[in-house]
Amino acid sequence: MSSSMSSGMGNTVTEQLTQVGQQIEHDSFAIVDKETGVHDYPVSQWPIVRRMIHATADFEFNGLTRFHPDAVEAGLNAIANGANIIADVEMICVGLSRPRLSHFGVTTHHFIADEDVIAQAKAENTTRAVQSMRKAHRLDLLNGGILAVGNAPTALIEIDRLVREKNVKPALIVGMPVGFVSAEESKDTVSELVDTPWIITQGRKGGSTLVVSAIHALLALAEAQQKAIQ
Repeated sequence: MSSSMSSGMGNTVTEQLTQVGQQIEHDSFAIVDKETGVHDYPVSQWPIVRRMIHATADFEFNGLTRFHPDAVEAGLNAIANGANIIADVEMICVGLSRPRLSHFGVTTHHFIADEDVIAQAKAENTTRAVQSMRKAHRLDLLNGGILAVGNAPTALIEIDRLVREKNVKPALIVGMPVGFVSAEESKDTVSELVDTPWIITQGRKGGSTLVVSAIHALLALAEAQQKAIQ
């Protein structure tokens, strides 16, 4: 059954900054809605999928995007509480809107290029992505955080290990690494987590752009929710 939701009309922080920009974005969302037609996503999830399609012009994400039952609620609560976002690559942090994040007191972190991370990856013959997640764990940033992976499957595999073996409790995993080696498998493994909410893309498709668009959609939903209770 088809579901739809306001594209964010009335939001002031998470909208485009000019009236022309807002209209283009709203018109784009309307085109996505029209061309998608019937879909199986509930009203709480569709704005996230729609924004991912909008960011990529790829309608296959209608179907490839999967949600843990508690994912949207967990993401909104984390944002409302000013959670940390821990990303596998700098691209995600750069892509996220600073004004939108600061409105909620959300901060971003990435460690992929840190000298100690690089040195440890060489010493242990692992990847920088693995070591960056281990560093975030040592800094106690993972618990209650939004973990954003768009590039490195090994980062997602390490997050999964930390959840299962170290009892790490992130608020939400947005796991959308792109690629040919372990990308699909890493997302399949995370999708088996029962007590940790996640949003993933199935298969090889993914990327930092998708992670950014999914988080921006959550920020827009969080602002709408904030206004509704004021």
